Amino acid sequence: MEKRSLGNSGISIVPFVFGGNVFGWTIDERNSFQLLDAFIDNGLDCVDTADVYSRWVPGNKGGESETIIGRWLKNTGKRNNVVIATKVGSAMSPNDSRKNLSKDYIIKAAEDSLRRLQTDHIDLYQSHYDDLQTPVPETLEAYAQLIKEGKVRAIGTSNFGADRLKESLQVSKELNLPGYVSLQPEYNLYDREGYEKDLEPVCQENSVGVITYYSLASGFLSGKYRSEADLNKSKRGQGIKKYLNDRGMRILDALDEVAKNYSTTPATVALAWVIARPSVTAPIASATSVPQLLELAKAVELKLPAEVIHQLTEASAY
Repeated sequence: MEKRSLGNSGISIVPFVFGGNVFGWTIDERNSFQLLDAFIDNGLDCVDTADVYSRWVPGNKGGESETIIGRWLKNTGKRNNVVIATKVGSAMSPNDSRKNLSKDYIIKAAEDSLRRLQTDHIDLYQSHYDDLQTPVPETLEAYAQLIKEGKVRAIGTSNFGADRLKESLQVSKELNLPGYVSLQPEYNLYDREGYEKDLEPVCQENSVGVITYYSLASGFLSGKYRSEADLNKSKRGQGIKKYLNDRGMRILDALDEVAKNYSTTPATVALAWVIARPSVTAPIASATSVPQLLELAKAVELKLPAEVIHQLTEASAY
């Protein structure tokens, strides 16, 4: 199966990343284990999570997703088969909204994540959100310490603006500190403009790998939400209302046509379109059942010809 380099990290992954936000949220531990088994058994290799997942579930405290992954790793002994990407910086307390990338916070949070994941290292440790209160060098110094200690292999970032990403990359060069090898932006057939206009040029100029989140627009691009009456089909439904407009319907029509021609699903086609973007390393996608996961994973092998990519790009023009 095809693998792609994650920036200049020395890490290569299959261009499909499993979104671990569902672990401890929409699926329990038993089902999570089944999905992780199927994921690895079918040649896939990268799981993305965060220390704060699934804090928003009543009764949870955060770290539930990492904890489930850690128990699976311990039970299966498959640590060497999986690239673990997690994040730091989001407040673990519901009453605290600060984004914290201070050195002391990162060092402690890394130890907590390692303990929950039951591993001695994190492959890709990502700044979840920008922290304007902490100087960039302090954040990078924390990562430098973790890398030196062998607890982190490479660092990435998520939700950074283009200017802050450029600043961070420049500081890392000037001070000889570890640099971000990857960016995790929102990007899909509908949500294109912010990434394509601002972030993509920075990533390409600096050889930064790109792992996209909301790659299916919270499920909208699966095609199962076509009216407000459909919004109650999942816990994510209300976040999809913004897509129910003429442009959204135009995108779904194009996905339906391509999916029919290739005997697959609109979701698989939508992921294949993201994978075909030259600047993208891999999309993140979540699944709540093994059949759903295996169908989405077909996007890795679905090589859309240039005319089909153009068709979808034109249908989703902004």
